[in-house]
Amino acid sequence: MNIKHHPVTQTSTVIELYSEKDGVDINYVCTSELPNGKIGDIFYRSTPHPEFGNKYFAIFFHGDNAMISGADFVENFTFGVVQNDIGEYEYSQSRHDYKSFKNGNMIDGGREYIRSSGNRTIMIVRNGQFTHTVFRDNDA
Repeated sequence: MNIKHHPVTQTSTVIELYSEKDGVDINYVCTSELPNGKIGDIFYRSTPHPEFGNKYFAIFFHGDNAMISGADFVENFTFGVVQNDIGEYEYSQSRHDYKSFKNGNMIDGGREYIRSSGNRTIMIVRNGQFTHTVFRDNDA
C-alpha cells in the first residue's frame, strides 16, 4: 500500500543522524498528532533504546526547537486512510487536518476520530510499519 506522508522534518536527515548515533537502523513511520498536542514525525528502531527502552520516538517542534520523545503509544493508534486522486493512500495527521480530493474522498480527525467519505481502510502500526488492515468499509 503506497501511503503518502506529510512529515514535519527532513526524515532522511533524522534517519541518518539516529542510525549513526545509535548504531541501529531507523525508519520513518508516520506523522501524527502526539499526546502533547504537537505534530511530530514518528520513527522506529527494531531494538529497544538501551537507556529508555522504547522502540519508537517522535521528533516535534516547540517553537523553533526540535524536541524528542518516546512514541511507543503509536501502536495504540488507528489510522483511517483513503485514496487521493493519484491512487496514494492518505491519512489525517491531526484532529483539524481535513483532506479532500477531487475523486470525492476525504479524511479528517487524526487520532481523535475518523470521518471520511469514499472507500476507507483502517490501519494500525506494528513493527514500524502500517499493517494489519483492521476493517475495510466495503468488506463489511
